[in-house]
Amino acid sequence: MTSTASPPTPSSSPAPAPAGARAGRRSVTAAMCACVLVAQSLVAAMNLAVPKITASGLHPSPAQMLWIVDIYVLVFAGLLIPAGALGDRFGRKGILLTGLGVFGAGALLCALATELPVLLAGRAVAGAGAALLVPATMSVLLHASPPDRRARAVAAWSTAIGAGGLAGNAGGGLIVQHLPWQGLFWVYVPLALGLLCWVSTAAPRVPRQTAALDLPGSALLVVGAAALLFGIIEGPGRGWFSAPVTGAFALALVVFAVFVRHGLRAAHPVLDPRLFRLPRLRAGSVGIAVTFFGMFALFYVNAQFLQYVKGYSPLRTGGAIVPLAVGMMAVTKYGMRWAQRAGEARAVGTGLALIAAGLLLLSTADAGTPYPLYLVFLLVMSAGAGLAMPTLSHAIVASVPARRSGMGSGLQGAARELGAALGIAVVGTVLSVRFAAGTGEGAAVATAFTDATALGYRIAAGVVLVLGAAVVAGLRTKARADRTEA
Repeated sequence: MTSTASPPTPSSSPAPAPAGARAGRRSVTAAMCACVLVAQSLVAAMNLAVPKITASGLHPSPAQMLWIVDIYVLVFAGLLIPAGALGDRFGRKGILLTGLGVFGAGALLCALATELPVLLAGRAVAGAGAALLVPATMSVLLHASPPDRRARAVAAWSTAIGAGGLAGNAGGGLIVQHLPWQGLFWVYVPLALGLLCWVSTAAPRVPRQTAALDLPGSALLVVGAAALLFGIIEGPGRGWFSAPVTGAFALALVVFAVFVRHGLRAAHPVLDPRLFRLPRLRAGSVGIAVTFFGMFALFYVNAQFLQYVKGYSPLRTGGAIVPLAVGMMAVTKYGMRWAQRAGEARAVGTGLALIAAGLLLLSTADAGTPYPLYLVFLLVMSAGAGLAMPTLSHAIVASVPARRSGMGSGLQGAARELGAALGIAVVGTVLSVRFAAGTGEGAAVATAFTDATALGYRIAAGVVLVLGAAVVAGLRTKARADRTEA
């Protein structure tokens, strides 16, 4: 996700490419899109396996289950920016192949896990592999595409990111329906190996560039985020004022403060804090994080709600969630157009308000809610995400100076994944507290879970509304201020 080397733009219109060259480009595009789709799909598919893992011989506590889900996203987010620099220094194709290998090894470790520490380690390894491969796919794709085809290539890559959620829900539901939870990870092992073989033959080598690796900054970012999540996830079980939890929150504050200080002094920081002086970049980054906070709060709880409360099978649950991804992808196509007419602040404000409204509507659902009505609630959220995401992404990219475009892309990805991790942690923590306090037997379990889900949704909606107001205020700042600060 750092700057990408590309061939010089010819002064005259290029001649039509030979059929073989066009086929080669299509193969590269398909391979890169398949890689990001597979990495992203594991995030969604994992949520469908939560009930089976919870009931398995591993016997994870609610907090441990949150770590199983969240550690993949946390490592993914924390390593995303430095992974781009690794690609610049050591070669994007090599890093991409390494990422696929690490991703497959992580999936294999999860599939073989008989104890919780091994499963957690496998999830972390798979997250590291995803972080290595995602930015490399974009770099390889841009290098392989002629200038007049790059916009289409990026659009295909972005669509694959969205389609990953759809594939994870549909495919994950099918797998979990017929196989034990380990089967989910076994499926990803041959997928990773197949992609590794495909990429090794189809992808071109990209010229290396000089890139500085900020290992201390990367480590501080991961440690600070992990400490924050530890406090949120472990608070209910250990006590919010216990020494480990208060110590974790204090550590997060100290580490993030050191991270900022390091970024201001380092010659080539993994993330330059001075970029956050740009109001639209600051608003866009927070907005992306808030959007994914709300959406992943839904994703974590929704699959469990449909199975525990509505009595859906994993396969039916996956199919019931698919329209959410389809609706999001459909609205995304028109989000930027509407933003150009109505303005960034209005488009993003409407999108975030719809996400909050969808969460509040979902908080009213119970075992008797008919699926068509439940689907309307999901589509309200998907419309909100489709309106907000393209505009927020554009706000980040447009406000970053050209010389730092790679860092801007990495920031966008990290904000997305950290927002997702926090959404899972917060709503999962609320769920574990309320559900554990109200469990019983039979209908009492469904009622307790419904009440806990409703509270989690309402808290998530409140966070989206409060931070969304700050995002809208930031986007109303004139772009002229961004250029002055830059």
